[in-house]
Amino acid sequence: MASRERMSAADAAWLHMDRPTNLMVVNAVIWFDAPLDWDAVAKIVDERLVRRFPRFRQRVVESALPLAAPLWEDDPGFALEDHIHHVALPAPGSTQALQDFVGELMSVPLARTKPLWHMYFVDGYGEGCATVMRIHHCIGDGIALARVLLSLTDESGEGLDLAARADPAEHRQGLTGLIETLTRPVAAGRHAVDTIVYEGIEVLTHPSKLRDIATLGRDDAAALAKLMFTPPDIRTVFSGPGVISKRAVWTDPIPLADVKAVGRPVHATVNDVLLAAVSGAIGRYLERRGGTVDNLRTIVPFNIRPLDEPLPPTLGNKFGLIFLDLPVGMRDPMQRLAELTRRMEVVKHSPEAAVSYGLLSGIGLTPADVEKQVIDFFTAKASAVMTNVPGPREPVHMAGVRVAGVIPWVPRSGDIPIGLSIFSYAGQVVVGLAVDAALVPEPEAILTGMEEQLRTLQRLSAPRRAATTG
Repeated sequence: MASRERMSAADAAWLHMDRPTNLMVVNAVIWFDAPLDWDAVAKIVDERLVRRFPRFRQRVVESALPLAAPLWEDDPGFALEDHIHHVALPAPGSTQALQDFVGELMSVPLARTKPLWHMYFVDGYGEGCATVMRIHHCIGDGIALARVLLSLTDESGEGLDLAARADPAEHRQGLTGLIETLTRPVAAGRHAVDTIVYEGIEVLTHPSKLRDIATLGRDDAAALAKLMFTPPDIRTVFSGPGVISKRAVWTDPIPLADVKAVGRPVHATVNDVLLAAVSGAIGRYLERRGGTVDNLRTIVPFNIRPLDEPLPPTLGNKFGLIFLDLPVGMRDPMQRLAELTRRMEVVKHSPEAAVSYGLLSGIGLTPADVEKQVIDFFTAKASAVMTNVPGPREPVHMAGVRVAGVIPWVPRSGDIPIGLSIFSYAGQVVVGLAVDAALVPEPEAILTGMEEQLRTLQRLSAPRRAATTG
């Protein structure tokens, strides 16, 4: 009999959030300017992914016990070839063709009878190729999966000697020492998190229980109150029931130095600058469609996993969620940047992420119909999910070929229509959108507007940069 292991409550929550209109699957694209030896890549995937992390050879089995978490079970019929697919883009292999392919994949569910991941080897992307990775969120969070995917790479472009890597746990190239978060870990005590894990679902159904967790401290109780009592986001042209069809688009790489130069005189981070540009673009997008609003609320995953510790072989989800209102209605670009920076500073120091992590764990222990109601309750509070995952600062290679670019997307729960991703790599940053095709039919217009807003910020910040260096 195959060995079994109980799934954590937090991972179970993400497993059960799957809906036909919003699958809980992390999608990531890595592209290259030259063709890859796919046999070599398959060996790397087997060595560094499947053998090292057991979740990639295990399937999910629902427990027969009421309210019991699902189980991880070794797949007795596991075969690597069932999870690796070789495809080719139609000529001339444009970025648009790759984006269309990724958008189509985002609507394809992962079969529960097999381990919940697939990798696509894509030929014919320009003069090179691409890989598309799809991993269910119950296996791990965005930071963990980014580290997993980049562990398939090496710092050097030299040929690989896989036989020399007898212990895959000792693989230390590619990502080691290069991943760091743009948000600070939440400074919340373990006792507070454990208490919320236990109390979370009762608080959702009995708000009077709030007074019973006063021992968490004023800040934690305030964070819980914010999560509970924040009203639904204002309705816009983005609002409405989702459809299965998705769109995926991303920018050309943007020089990171240019973005940093905008933020440096006003003490804004790369994340602040890009979000300010995105906010302006969304504001103009809504304005053109007759739906101007002051703010658009986003959900931001917030890492609470220590990044200086080795990634556990079982991976899992270790993050919370925070609300961030984007000042999309603020007209002045520099004022918008200042306000965005101020708001980001507030949420970075809030225990909201640790509290929401506990709530997610509590949700994972509830019946399916209750969980759906709770997810709908929370996701109605936001119109987008925003993630920022910083990658390697120096170029990395896969099977000897330099990685040209990377863009991942975390899934969107409930009926949230927009997923915004920011990924920095080797001195450049790429911004991507994954959207509901019916509610956001022109996502490329938002990205074009973002690039225009970024150029405006560069122009307006030039005098301050000159004054700083003068």
